[in-house]
Amino acid sequence: MLSENKCVKKRLKKITGQRLRNIALFYLKRFETSQANLRAVLKRRIDEYAYYDKDFNKSEAYAWADEIIADFVRLRYVDDARFAEIKIRDYINAGKSPRYILGKLKEKGIDENLAEQILSQQEVNPEEAAIKLAKKKKLGPYNPDENSRKERYSKDLAVLVRAGFDYDIAVKVLKSEV
Repeated sequence: MLSENKCVKKRLKKITGQRLRNIALFYLKRFETSQANLRAVLKRRIDEYAYYDKDFNKSEAYAWADEIIADFVRLRYVDDARFAEIKIRDYINAGKSPRYILGKLKEKGIDENLAEQILSQQEVNPEEAAIKLAKKKKLGPYNPDENSRKERYSKDLAVLVRAGFDYDIAVKVLKSEV
Protein backbone atom coordinates (compact mmCIF):
# COMPACT_ATOMS: atom_id res chain seq x y z
CA MET A 1 0.00 0.00 0.00
CA LEU A 2 1.37 3.42 -0.94
CA SER A 3 1.49 6.15 1.64
CA GLU A 4 -0.04 9.53 0.85
CA ASN A 5 3.35 11.26 0.63
CA LYS A 6 4.81 9.05 -2.10
CA CYS A 7 4.40 10.21 -5.67
CA VAL A 8 3.42 7.69 -8.27
CA LYS A 9 5.38 8.27 -11.48
CA LYS A 10 3.03 8.35 -14.43
CA ARG A 11 4.17 6.13 -17.29
CA LEU A 12 3.68 8.04 -20.52
CA LYS A 13 3.65 6.49 -23.98
CA LYS A 14 6.31 7.72 -26.38
CA ILE A 15 5.17 10.58 -28.59
CA THR A 16 5.50 9.77 -32.29
CA GLY A 17 3.95 11.38 -35.34
CA GLN A 18 1.26 8.70 -35.50
CA ARG A 19 0.54 8.89 -31.77
CA LEU A 20 0.19 12.67 -32.00
CA ARG A 21 -2.20 12.25 -34.94
CA ASN A 22 -4.27 9.77 -32.89
CA ILE A 23 -4.35 12.19 -29.95
CA ALA A 24 -5.61 14.95 -32.28
CA LEU A 25 -8.25 12.69 -33.85
CA PHE A 26 -9.49 11.55 -30.45
CA TYR A 27 -9.74 15.18 -29.34
CA LEU A 28 -11.64 16.14 -32.52
CA LYS A 29 -13.99 13.21 -32.06
CA ARG A 30 -15.11 14.77 -28.78
CA PHE A 31 -14.82 18.53 -29.41
CA GLU A 32 -15.15 21.06 -32.22
CA THR A 33 -12.05 23.24 -31.99
CA SER A 34 -9.96 25.95 -33.60
CA GLN A 35 -6.47 25.55 -35.06
CA ALA A 36 -4.89 27.47 -32.19
CA ASN A 37 -6.70 25.43 -29.56
CA LEU A 38 -5.73 22.10 -31.17
CA ARG A 39 -2.13 23.33 -31.39
CA ALA A 40 -2.24 24.14 -27.66
CA VAL A 41 -3.64 20.67 -26.84
CA LEU A 42 -0.92 18.92 -28.84
CA LYS A 43 1.81 21.19 -27.48
CA ARG A 44 0.69 20.41 -23.93
CA ARG A 45 0.94 16.66 -24.61
CA ILE A 46 4.38 17.07 -26.21
CA ASP A 47 5.64 19.17 -23.30
CA GLU A 48 4.27 16.67 -20.78
CA TYR A 49 6.14 13.81 -22.44
CA ALA A 50 9.33 15.87 -22.89
CA TYR A 51 9.35 16.60 -19.16
CA TYR A 52 9.83 12.88 -18.45
CA ASP A 53 12.07 12.05 -21.42
CA LYS A 54 14.91 14.59 -21.42
CA ASP A 55 16.34 13.19 -24.70
CA PHE A 56 13.08 13.81 -26.59
CA ASN A 57 13.29 16.31 -29.46
CA LYS A 58 10.43 18.75 -28.84
CA SER A 59 11.08 20.83 -31.95
CA GLU A 60 10.62 17.77 -34.17
CA ALA A 61 7.36 16.95 -32.39
CA TYR A 62 6.15 20.55 -32.79
CA ALA A 63 6.82 20.21 -36.54
CA TRP A 64 4.71 17.01 -36.55
CA ALA A 65 1.91 18.89 -34.78
CA ASP A 66 2.02 21.69 -37.37
CA GLU A 67 1.88 19.13 -40.21
CA ILE A 68 -1.06 17.36 -38.57
CA ILE A 69 -2.96 20.61 -38.11
CA ALA A 70 -2.28 21.67 -41.72
CA ASP A 71 -3.49 18.27 -42.90
CA PHE A 72 -6.65 18.49 -40.75
CA VAL A 73 -7.39 21.99 -42.07
CA ARG A 74 -7.02 20.70 -45.63
CA LEU A 75 -9.39 17.81 -44.82
CA ARG A 76 -11.74 20.30 -43.06
CA TYR A 77 -11.61 18.41 -39.76
CA VAL A 78 -10.59 21.75 -38.26
CA ASP A 79 -12.30 24.90 -39.53
CA ASP A 80 -12.02 28.15 -37.59
CA ALA A 81 -15.05 29.69 -39.32
CA ARG A 82 -17.26 26.69 -38.51
CA PHE A 83 -16.00 26.66 -34.92
CA ALA A 84 -16.68 30.40 -34.54
CA GLU A 85 -20.18 30.04 -36.01
CA ILE A 86 -21.08 27.22 -33.61
CA LYS A 87 -19.69 29.04 -30.58
CA ILE A 88 -21.41 32.31 -31.51
CA ARG A 89 -24.76 30.55 -31.86
CA ASP A 90 -24.29 28.83 -28.48
CA TYR A 91 -23.31 32.08 -26.76
CA ILE A 92 -26.23 33.99 -28.30
CA ASN A 93 -28.65 31.31 -27.11
CA ALA A 94 -27.10 31.54 -23.64
CA GLY A 95 -27.73 35.30 -23.54
CA LYS A 96 -24.11 36.44 -23.84
CA SER A 97 -23.19 39.92 -25.02
CA PRO A 98 -21.36 40.54 -28.31
CA ARG A 99 -18.36 41.87 -26.35
CA TYR A 100 -18.23 38.67 -24.27
CA ILE A 101 -18.53 36.49 -27.40
CA LEU A 102 -15.67 38.25 -29.18
CA GLY A 103 -13.47 37.94 -26.09
CA LYS A 104 -14.11 34.21 -25.76
CA LEU A 105 -13.39 33.59 -29.44
CA LYS A 106 -10.17 35.55 -29.18
CA GLU A 107 -9.15 33.32 -26.25
CA LYS A 108 -9.65 30.27 -28.48
CA GLY A 109 -7.39 31.75 -31.17
CA ILE A 110 -10.02 32.90 -33.65
CA ASP A 111 -8.99 35.88 -35.77
CA GLU A 112 -10.75 39.03 -34.56
CA ASN A 113 -11.87 40.05 -38.07
CA LEU A 114 -13.31 36.60 -38.76
CA ALA A 115 -15.18 36.61 -35.44
CA GLU A 116 -16.61 40.10 -36.04
CA GLN A 117 -17.65 39.15 -39.57
CA ILE A 118 -19.49 36.01 -38.44
CA LEU A 119 -21.04 37.82 -35.47
CA SER A 120 -22.33 40.59 -37.76
CA GLN A 121 -24.10 37.94 -39.87
CA GLN A 122 -26.00 36.68 -36.81
CA GLU A 123 -29.07 38.40 -35.45
CA VAL A 124 -27.89 39.68 -32.09
CA ASN A 125 -30.12 41.92 -30.03
CA PRO A 126 -28.10 42.94 -26.95
CA GLU A 127 -31.27 43.91 -25.09
CA GLU A 128 -32.83 40.47 -25.60
CA ALA A 129 -29.57 38.84 -24.51
CA ALA A 130 -29.51 41.01 -21.37
CA ILE A 131 -33.11 40.02 -20.61
CA LYS A 132 -32.18 36.33 -21.01
CA LEU A 133 -29.33 36.77 -18.53
CA ALA A 134 -31.53 38.72 -16.12
CA LYS A 135 -34.17 35.96 -16.20
CA LYS A 136 -31.56 33.26 -15.73
CA LYS A 137 -29.87 35.02 -12.79
CA LYS A 138 -33.15 36.44 -11.41
CA LEU A 139 -31.96 40.03 -11.66
CA GLY A 140 -34.05 43.15 -11.33
CA PRO A 141 -37.69 42.65 -12.31
CA TYR A 142 -37.15 38.88 -12.56
CA ASN A 143 -36.35 38.62 -8.85
CA PRO A 144 -39.52 37.35 -7.11
CA ASP A 145 -38.68 39.18 -3.85
CA GLU A 146 -39.87 42.76 -4.33
CA ASN A 147 -37.96 44.13 -1.30
CA SER A 148 -34.57 42.73 -2.25
CA ARG A 149 -34.90 44.16 -5.77
CA LYS A 150 -34.24 47.69 -4.56
CA GLU A 151 -31.41 46.60 -2.28
CA ARG A 152 -29.73 44.55 -5.00
CA TYR A 153 -30.10 47.09 -7.83
CA SER A 154 -26.43 48.11 -7.95
CA LYS A 155 -25.25 44.50 -7.65
CA ASP A 156 -27.60 43.41 -10.44
CA LEU A 157 -26.38 46.31 -12.57
CA ALA A 158 -22.78 45.22 -11.95
CA VAL A 159 -23.59 41.65 -13.03
CA LEU A 160 -24.98 42.85 -16.36
CA VAL A 161 -22.14 45.30 -17.01
CA ARG A 162 -19.49 42.68 -16.16
CA ALA A 163 -21.24 40.32 -18.58
CA GLY A 164 -20.37 42.81 -21.34
CA PHE A 165 -23.63 44.74 -21.74
CA ASP A 166 -23.64 48.51 -22.13
CA TYR A 167 -24.65 50.52 -19.08
CA ASP A 168 -27.74 51.94 -20.85
CA ILE A 169 -29.01 48.49 -21.81
CA ALA A 170 -28.39 47.16 -18.29
CA VAL A 171 -30.34 50.05 -16.72
CA LYS A 172 -33.19 49.64 -19.23
CA VAL A 173 -33.49 45.90 -18.46
CA LEU A 174 -33.41 46.41 -14.68
CA LYS A 175 -36.03 49.19 -14.79
CA SER A 176 -38.35 47.32 -17.15
CA GLU A 177 -41.60 45.75 -16.02
CA VAL A 178 -42.22 42.04 -16.45
